[in-house]
Amino acid sequence: MSQCNLGEPWRVQMDADVRVAADRHANLRVIFKDAQNSSLTQRAQVEELVEQGVDVIIISPKEAAPLTRPVAEAYQRGIPVIILDRQVQGDQYTTFIGADNVRIGREAGKWIRETLGGQGKIVELKGLMTSTPGQDRNRGFLEGLELDGNPGLEIVFSGEMQWLEPNARGEMESALATNDEIDVVYAHNDPGAHGAWLAARAAGREEEIQFVGIDALPHEGQQYVQQGILDATFLYPTGGEEAIDLALAILRGEEVPKHVVLGTRLFTGETVAEGGRPIR
Repeated sequence: MSQCNLGEPWRVQMDADVRVAADRHANLRVIFKDAQNSSLTQRAQVEELVEQGVDVIIISPKEAAPLTRPVAEAYQRGIPVIILDRQVQGDQYTTFIGADNVRIGREAGKWIRETLGGQGKIVELKGLMTSTPGQDRNRGFLEGLELDGNPGLEIVFSGEMQWLEPNARGEMESALATNDEIDVVYAHNDPGAHGAWLAARAAGREEEIQFVGIDALPHEGQQYVQQGILDATFLYPTGGEEAIDLALAILRGEEVPKHVVLGTRLFTGETVAEGGRPIR
């Protein structure tokens, strides 16, 4: 299992989900690797796992382009590769597991558009825009806002925070310094939304702004909603348990789907107690 970094709580949870699922099976042993947010390190890890002769590789890539070749080489050498969360280029892998980031972004944009009634000033704090989730969450968000049909909506600030809370706080400080009016912050993950809230609180402006994130981990995003820090968050499941289920199927010689799309749920103050509302 090669994880692109463990600096994000969601990725720590992914590894934990893989570990818990694997521990249910005495015949499985998972070797965990942390690429520490380096595509070069992750590429070397994949090559090392191939040389070790592992039976299955699970990888959550930092970026698509740098990891495409090592993943393809492992696949071509007969080692099944399960891709989690972030895609690589081409189709030289066994299966991809992930939620529909375009759809989640679109639902976030729709929720903000409807909540604001088509009028308001928006800050977007983007994840890593060289990664497919960052690109997809941005694209879906713009689709959901329907800016062409809602001229009263305006994105007044856009910054890339690379999924990290401290970066998001810094970007939000810049947004606050240059905009006297901000109605909503949409961050590509909950740590980003929380970092934005911390910056707004330090400026004494948190009450005038709504905050929307993605991930909805029970101990993070859902808790922020319960505490009134976030107004909404959308579930982004880790796929860890599903990865182990598919690894077992592969090891049994079964055919597995090329793509597995995981569902999402909306958590707001009205729905968090009931486990969120499924997005159909």
